[in-house]
Amino acid sequence: MGRSTQPILKRCKALGISPTVMGYDKVTNRNQKEVRRKKSEYGTQLNEKQKVKFIYGLLEKQFKKYYVMATKKTGVTGEMLLQILESRLDNVVYRLCFAKTRNEARQLVSHGHIEVNGSKVDIPSYLVKPGDVISIKEGSRTTAGMKAILEKSATRAVPSWLEGNKDNCSGKVLNLATRSDIDYPVEEHLIVEFYSK
Repeated sequence: MGRSTQPILKRCKALGISPTVMGYDKVTNRNQKEVRRKKSEYGTQLNEKQKVKFIYGLLEKQFKKYYVMATKKTGVTGEMLLQILESRLDNVVYRLCFAKTRNEARQLVSHGHIEVNGSKVDIPSYLVKPGDVISIKEGSRTTAGMKAILEKSATRAVPSWLEGNKDNCSGKVLNLATRSDIDYPVEEHLIVEFYSK
């Protein structure tokens, strides 16, 4: 699978998002001069789409697939799109504080360290459902690397749509994420306008 190799902080600055959204503590240099160019309507819509794609680490083909899924759901298309993205297993692992970043969460899932309802799932794009129990595989919990990850992620709060149990390295999906659970600035209607053309 292709992936972006551009430096995270540089990409965050270009898209106008805080590195903390990506799970990084670093802050960009505030003394740098920002060149503000007036964006066209298309440019603004494209930037919003690129921003959300970058946050969840997706390529265009997969992102468009989620948009098509969102259009078939009952509800506001933009909000349904965000709900689907939040339901990805790699994102849920990140939200449960089992990883410092979504990239790290994706790696944990791909390497077979995560279980859903007691069964190993190594597909980062797996969509969780309410009632699913996500846990770190028992053999992986005691490794030094995993302990270090859990320690560094312990200060982050688990969102209200999830229930985390850090003692036994598991969490439960109480319900699907709603618009109010999205903790970064996004104008999802611009993404819908972009694809509606």
